[in-house]
Amino acid sequence: MENAVSLVGRYLRWLHLRWPAGSVERLPVCDASGGTSVPGVFIVGDLAGIPLLKFALDTGTAAARRCAAELRSVHAGPEDVLDVVVLGAGVAGMAAAMECLALGLRIRVVEAATPFSTVANFPAGKPIFTYPTAMNPRGRLQVTAAVKEELLAELRATVEPHAIPLTLASAERVRREKDVLLVDLQDGEQLRARRVIVAIGRTGNFRRLGVPGEELPHVSNRLLDPAHHAGKPVVVVGGGDTAVEAAIALAEAGATVSLVHRGQELSRPKPDNVKRATKLAAAGRLSLRLGTRVVRVDDDAVTVSRGGVASQLPAPDAVFVLLGREPPLDFFRRSGIRIRGARSAWAWGGVAAFAATATLLYAMKAFGVFGTASWNPSHLAKVHLLELDATGAPRGLWYALVASASNGVGFFIALLYCVAVVAFGIDRMRRRRTPYVRAQTLVLMMLQVFPLFVLPEILLPWLGRHGAWDSGWLKTAADNLFPAASYDANGREYWRAYGFVLAWPLFVWNVFTAQPLGWWLVIGLVQTFVFIPLIVWRWGKGAYCGWLCSCGALAETMGDRHREKMPHGPGWNRLNGVGQIVLCAACLLLVLRVAAWATDWAWAASASGALLVSGWKPVVDFALAGVLGTGLYFGYSGRLWCRFACPLAALMHIYARFSRFRIVADGAKCISCNACTTSCHQGIDVMAFANRGAPMQDPECVRCSACVEVCPTGVLEFGRVDRSGRVVAFDRLAASAVVVRERSRTGARAASEAHGGAA
Repeated sequence: MENAVSLVGRYLRWLHLRWPAGSVERLPVCDASGGTSVPGVFIVGDLAGIPLLKFALDTGTAAARRCAAELRSVHAGPEDVLDVVVLGAGVAGMAAAMECLALGLRIRVVEAATPFSTVANFPAGKPIFTYPTAMNPRGRLQVTAAVKEELLAELRATVEPHAIPLTLASAERVRREKDVLLVDLQDGEQLRARRVIVAIGRTGNFRRLGVPGEELPHVSNRLLDPAHHAGKPVVVVGGGDTAVEAAIALAEAGATVSLVHRGQELSRPKPDNVKRATKLAAAGRLSLRLGTRVVRVDDDAVTVSRGGVASQLPAPDAVFVLLGREPPLDFFRRSGIRIRGARSAWAWGGVAAFAATATLLYAMKAFGVFGTASWNPSHLAKVHLLELDATGAPRGLWYALVASASNGVGFFIALLYCVAVVAFGIDRMRRRRTPYVRAQTLVLMMLQVFPLFVLPEILLPWLGRHGAWDSGWLKTAADNLFPAASYDANGREYWRAYGFVLAWPLFVWNVFTAQPLGWWLVIGLVQTFVFIPLIVWRWGKGAYCGWLCSCGALAETMGDRHREKMPHGPGWNRLNGVGQIVLCAACLLLVLRVAAWATDWAWAASASGALLVSGWKPVVDFALAGVLGTGLYFGYSGRLWCRFACPLAALMHIYARFSRFRIVADGAKCISCNACTTSCHQGIDVMAFANRGAPMQDPECVRCSACVEVCPTGVLEFGRVDRSGRVVAFDRLAASAVVVRERSRTGARAASEAHGGAA
């Protein structure tokens, strides 16, 4: 038993668990220009999701310009109502304030400490990374300094001449009262404004280890001057940029440094920081203790654990717990601003109501629970339309449509499915304006409407009623592909045409229930074991999941606005193994079904039938694929079924381990913003690959392009590698919004130059 468990563990690690499982931080939800769920309130800087100096400046300026544009279109407010209140006097807040003043707006800046306090609290001599180097932020506040002290002097010198009105106070909340936003300050004062820009950064509490001894005086959350620790042992705990930069600064100042990080690798810091830390470790000046946790801090030692084995680090002069700060989520909750991943009672009620609706619809389809009810749409269609047609009216396409509708609620679910894919597909293309998304969405829409609805529900029944299958080879084909069925108003099982697109073991019924079996068995085997492996080898698992599958069609359209709700982390990644269990069940049923067909073994037919009725239909087809997979779309993303339980996806994960497809990353441009990981509705830690400049190998990828599209610096793109892992090609279809903008600017510049030359 122990050997079997060990074997399963090694298999799952080979398949998927060997790669990092990144987490997604809870932050306030805002759009591209900082707009929030409270009209008139904007978020800029670190809390907008990109923790970099240049982006902070740029977001502050962009929000100020949006405020000015919106206020121009409305009448001026009373004298006691400001145009804009800026909360926070950091780089983003001051960039916004300067832009507002330049645009003629009446403003006030509210700061709880002192202007640029975050920069002032940087360690002495801290290097400033102005990523991306080619970016020039919009606005009047620019930076060129390379170290902390120079940056602080530069910022203060730039801002001082503008006489920005400043109030030293802490904001408690923002609330809307008709057309005015009220900013409640901690001292009881209240500011009234038409717009509010929130630039408070991560002003929440420092994250803690939660271990004994963390309250000792030599344990700190902030490094002030590395030189104070020269020649002394120091422990730094953390795996982000702040921790790594502190460890580097201490080592270069002459301290004996141990960097403790629970992860197996440094996947979060900027590439330059990782290189410097690795170089210091190779020189023996820095001890990297990865995959290690601190379990206790004492006056004379720090106890750590790696792989369950405890050990002690030398008596430290200081312990720096640099795990970052918790975002000030309470402020946003009090202000009614929606937070990513947080749900109110109303939101939970909506999820429950939608799940209940999905349960009802799939129960009607799968078990015919309401099939005879007089109010059922299929019953109404049959009574009021089909019987009228049967009196002698021409049996055209309308008759075929009515006959299909009268056959059961499955017709209406398929119709609803098509409407959802098309409607939400249009919405997706409007929001994600890249050639890749446009092409992918159009293909998904066309496949869903024509081969997966019009063909089985309308066209094939219409051809059958006009005698297309009465004789010759067409009759032979129809008898083998769409056998006669007395329970079907159309006379044949045309629903089996779904199997032309939906392969075994996603669509199992053609192999598990078809009589005769031969043709569908061949089609299924060719699809699953020839066609799909070839396209996965060339384009990755997403060639089917993201471009052909109807489950993927709904996930990429209706589920597109909810992709950030997919749970991330090691525990959730282990649940990916559920799909392997479902795949094993499908394989067992296939073996029994083929054995019964080939040998006339009654026990095999009985066993496969019992397993199908008692297990597959209620558990997999109804509960997992229908109720959970669709019912929790708005609660846990549209890929819940695809990621955790789809047997075809589980099989393609195996194929994808041998695929040449990769998401290729330019590590030098990665800014560690985590936008790629956050947007992945398969739970992949894309940033762990991008930060190292390594091609993404995780077989879960479905080629949705969300990570490529949202990357603010254009780090990612689709490509292929050879057997050695060397990148040999890139996709021609642009999936990056940055690349699309650059091409647009290049094209506009070329057109302008051509026009000038012609003139």
